[in-house]
Amino acid sequence: IDLAFRRAPPHRELFSTLGDTISMWGLYSQRKYVEPLANGVTIVTQFVDVLPDKTEVLQPELTMEKRIANVLKAIRMQFILPRSPFTDLALTRHLTVHESAFAYAAARFVYHFSSTVGPAFAHISSVLEGSHQVSANELYQIRTRLKAPQVSEDAMIRACEAHVDIVKKLYQEFQEMHHPTVFKARGELTKWEEKSALSAEIERLENPIDQQVFNFLRSFTKHILRTNFWKENKLGLSFRMDPAFLPESDYPRRPYAIFFFAGSQYTGFHTRFQDIARGGIRVVQSLSSTAYNTNRQRAFDECYNLARTQQYKNKDIPEGGAKGVVLLDAAKSREEANALTSVAFKKYIDSFCDLLFPDDSVVDRLGKDEVCFFGPDENTGTGGLMDWACEHSKVRGNKFWKAFTTGKMPIRGGIPHDMFGMTTTSVEAYIKGLLAKKGLVESEVTRVLVGGPDGDLGSNALLQSECKTVALMDGFGVLYDPNGLDKTELRRLVLELKLQGKPTSSMEFNAAKIGPGGFKMSITERDFKLPNGTIVPNGRQFRDEFHLNPMLEADLFNPCAGRPEAITSANVHLLFKDNGEPRYKMIVEGANVFITNDARRYLEKHGVVLFKDASTNKGGVTSSSLEVLCALALSDEEFDKYMRVADIKNPTEFYKNYVKDVQKKIAENARLEFEALWREGERTGIPRCDLTDTLSGKIISLDAEIQQSSALWNDEKLREVALSAAIPDVLLPGVMDVPTIMQRVPLAYLKSIFSSFLSARFYYTYGIDANPFAFFDFINKLKAEGWSDSFITAHGASTPQKRGSLSQLGKSTATQGFGGPK
Repeated sequence: IDLAFRRAPPHRELFSTLGDTISMWGLYSQRKYVEPLANGVTIVTQFVDVLPDKTEVLQPELTMEKRIANVLKAIRMQFILPRSPFTDLALTRHLTVHESAFAYAAARFVYHFSSTVGPAFAHISSVLEGSHQVSANELYQIRTRLKAPQVSEDAMIRACEAHVDIVKKLYQEFQEMHHPTVFKARGELTKWEEKSALSAEIERLENPIDQQVFNFLRSFTKHILRTNFWKENKLGLSFRMDPAFLPESDYPRRPYAIFFFAGSQYTGFHTRFQDIARGGIRVVQSLSSTAYNTNRQRAFDECYNLARTQQYKNKDIPEGGAKGVVLLDAAKSREEANALTSVAFKKYIDSFCDLLFPDDSVVDRLGKDEVCFFGPDENTGTGGLMDWACEHSKVRGNKFWKAFTTGKMPIRGGIPHDMFGMTTTSVEAYIKGLLAKKGLVESEVTRVLVGGPDGDLGSNALLQSECKTVALMDGFGVLYDPNGLDKTELRRLVLELKLQGKPTSSMEFNAAKIGPGGFKMSITERDFKLPNGTIVPNGRQFRDEFHLNPMLEADLFNPCAGRPEAITSANVHLLFKDNGEPRYKMIVEGANVFITNDARRYLEKHGVVLFKDASTNKGGVTSSSLEVLCALALSDEEFDKYMRVADIKNPTEFYKNYVKDVQKKIAENARLEFEALWREGERTGIPRCDLTDTLSGKIISLDAEIQQSSALWNDEKLREVALSAAIPDVLLPGVMDVPTIMQRVPLAYLKSIFSSFLSARFYYTYGIDANPFAFFDFINKLKAEGWSDSFITAHGASTPQKRGSLSQLGKSTATQGFGGPK
């Protein structure tokens, strides 16, 4: 037997496992050779024969060829799974390798998906549902913290060790449902039997915990729609699950699809809320066992919650919300975690491809093709991982490989968000819209910025905004100048350093250009003396809390980076002076979840004009969506000609114009939503942070209703108007007409473009409380006039807008405010 493998930490116990597996099948090794090659590959050569004592041979009737085949199958399975008490049951001959692999994967599934808070919390949720005092997201965060697994891993191991016979029967049931040989022999899918001899045997067990464990294992088998378990060459186990197993009390909104992955040194999840959906894949690293246990307990909930949040943010693009999470086992150092990140990500993507592009080794209980789109996220945005995934999916047979991932380099046809300031474009659209409503001159508005020249949003904010930045906090320190930091010097940190590929941060700012009363402080400083004489003992802590410092006061607070939940109900009072006036009169969020919803409501009720992240920072997802569309619509030859850019300083004319069109779409979407939220806030007095969620929910619900009906889609005139308005001009009609794009782009994706455009534009035009009759009026006028910038002006809801000055901002709602009685 010749075995070659790439050396890595997961294979340290491989040699002992090889010997155990060979002897398991009645063989022994006469001699072996190990050759570690310079390229990181090791070759193991073993000469084997049948044990001379037939009484020690498992299934003595098997031929040598059959034994070798079983050994190879077992080795392949053992290679992709870590050593565990479940896999040890194979080494002790209580289970076969494949039976132990099933037990391991099923137990992982049970641990992550059996957690619950019980029905009492569901009742609390139903009482508070729709309340503007507590948002759905806040309820979900509370639920996440309260959840705990119903059965422990130790309980599962004890049950399996005590009832090996039942585990074997559970595996037989798993085979009956999902083994390709069984499917081919029967010519049809095996039907699930809820009540069976096995279920009756489980009910007769004396220990109720054992009953619970085995019923969970049966649920795992029942809800699998595809698995690569019997695929000969694989890098991990993957399962496409029917989300029906999720309890409604814990997950009030059921996802469209769930994928579950179990492999060596990682566990993976993917959740999406629509058939057509896209979201980032993040790798969660843990540098201690304590951190790992915390991350493991909330891994799926993090995946679910992020996908659910993304669903609301994606309201005016065709893709729904999705998210992937790859949870690494605990690492001893950051270097080890980073090394494993790339390996685990590639295993995750390859195992995903096993289910998206199945062969005959995968029994398909789903019954239809699936298309998934991925993007970069935590620990996956560098190292070329998105480029690799795109190319690898092509090798695996993905006909839509060009659109498989976003976040690629321009040479792969990608549109980098940071390079073109896509997310900042939407954030700045909100800032400019707000300043226009208040009649303020941008260059006279003071701003506190969290995020600096080293980040995506921070660097682009410095380039796009004309506000007077009085304070800046980034990953390296703090800059402060009460008279405004020098704009030219701030932009130099971006233009001459970041965009030239050089290291940059706030600490590269020329301190000589800081005025009286200002300072530059690194996070490494200790006992730093401020201009007012205050001694700062710890620079990092000062940076983390500087946005709450009473010395700060500005017209606009613009967090574009920083830790989640940096402002909560526990510290929001620090943003107000002793006389009750807010130190920031306007807040436009760029970073995700920088402020909690309860703190947002407090700020708005006390006179601060605030727009939350879910509305303001959607430029990145819009850019990625249009990147996907372009990749779907262009042929391979057109894609190479128009979108692959070797030198970003000399892009193709199409690429340059397409980027401009994308930026226009981002600005348009931001402007339309801003106007809708502004009108409703003025009209109702409801905090705009809650109006964002209400508007998103209305758009998503109408989107789903439009997709379920074929009448609107079959209206050729309406279809052409909607697609022409939603798709960038340089692509449609620039390169192709509507019939051509309908031939190339998947029908489900086009319908999603159509429905998302109509639903978002309807509510942006007619307002949150628009009735169904208004929708038909909207459709008729849209068909007659087409979409243009003047459409909302001519037909939309309107609220008399007030002009104001800086002195009016921040007044209490009891006297002036932005939601008070009109």
